Amino acid sequence: MTRVTSGDYVVRAIRPAEWEKVRGLRLDALRDPAARSCQKRSAFAAGSGEGSATAQQFIAELPDGSWAGSLTVLIEEAGTEDWAGFPVERRQGHVVGVYVRPEHRGNGLIKAMFDAGVSWAWGRGAERVRLLVHEDNERAQGAYRKAGFRPSGVRVPFVKDAAQNELEFVLDR
Repeated sequence: MTRVTSGDYVVRAIRPAEWEKVRGLRLDALRDPAARSCQKRSAFAAGSGEGSATAQQFIAELPDGSWAGSLTVLIEEAGTEDWAGFPVERRQGHVVGVYVRPEHRGNGLIKAMFDAGVSWAWGRGAERVRLLVHEDNERAQGAYRKAGFRPSGVRVPFVKDAAQNELEFVLDR
């Protein structure tokens, strides 16, 4: 089990019995305009509870049991196509559904969440971990850079508006 402790937070995988809390956090993310761009792909994270070999959702939990944020990592196999129809050239983790409640942003929590997710992906043989971020979301891009991710140069048409792009950020092993 991948578990990271950071300050007041424990970052851990979700448990099957926590589906109601997962749903509540997801609904909060969908209402947050700053988090909406990557939420569509998080629907692919079914079966991402503790013990899954192909997807894992991590949450940041406070001592009172409340959740401050979440991210999911999907394993993509070499020789397949990703959700957008692009070829997957090597086994990789794909981070989706990144969300941190506004009152917990800017304190390093996202780095702890990425540490847990990336560690889990490395443990499953991923050669790299990637994510997509809207080209105009500079705040998220900055957070991902602090977590060690770098732009790969790949642009993907934005799901909601093909005239806009998402940028691929990667972290190589």
